[in-house]
Amino acid sequence: MAGGVAKNDQRRLAEVAGLERDRALLGRASTAERVADILRDRITEGYFPPGARLSEESIGGALGVSRNTLREAFRLLTHERLLVHELNRGVFVRIVTVEDLDDIYRVRTLVECAAVRSLGEGPYDESTTAAVAAIEAAVQAGEAASRERAWQDLSTANIRFHQGIVALAGSPRTDELMRGVLAELRLVFHVMADPRRFHAPYLTRNRQIVEALQAGDAAEAERLLLSYLEDSRSQLSGAYAQHIARD
Repeated sequence: MAGGVAKNDQRRLAEVAGLERDRALLGRASTAERVADILRDRITEGYFPPGARLSEESIGGALGVSRNTLREAFRLLTHERLLVHELNRGVFVRIVTVEDLDDIYRVRTLVECAAVRSLGEGPYDESTTAAVAAIEAAVQAGEAASRERAWQDLSTANIRFHQGIVALAGSPRTDELMRGVLAELRLVFHVMADPRRFHAPYLTRNRQIVEALQAGDAAEAERLLLSYLEDSRSQLSGAYAQHIARD
């Protein structure tokens, strides 16, 4: 038995030794993820517009990070389809295609409608009620932004509305998926540069959806949401296709 314990101890020591060799990687990855978070926010806010080249020297100097760390952050954002690497040219903010846009809406329809459908009939439990309250807060923020003619704030409130819809599923993985999908979508809105046109008409529909949820009528909320997404895809895809053709 003593021999068995010794062998187990040796195995544990070998495993720890392997982890110790990865300590440097852990620190670097952690920093790269933080840098990616910063750049992701800047990209989705329009600070770096679609097609813009990202300078390693200027960004690395501004953030005080190494070239390797910055390249790892770029790699993470390329995986999220926010950046694209062009050989011998550098890293650029991705320009979404019309086909990409249609696919984004397919994913949104699948995920958002399923999140609402999963609720069933009300009354809902405490966690779902809190999630619906977050959606209501996003609707109110959108209505306030519209009154103040703060169109970028309206765009942000609308994104939060849809993030709140997805959060109804109570799935961190789904939340993470939709964070990337909605970030891609914002690249399209930055190109169109007219958030009022593409968000203001849907404020009333946001209100109708949240009121259906508050009434415990998930089926009606899903019906309204499906129609909403179909109309939004048709409007935005058509306008985006014309914009791309002009360029």
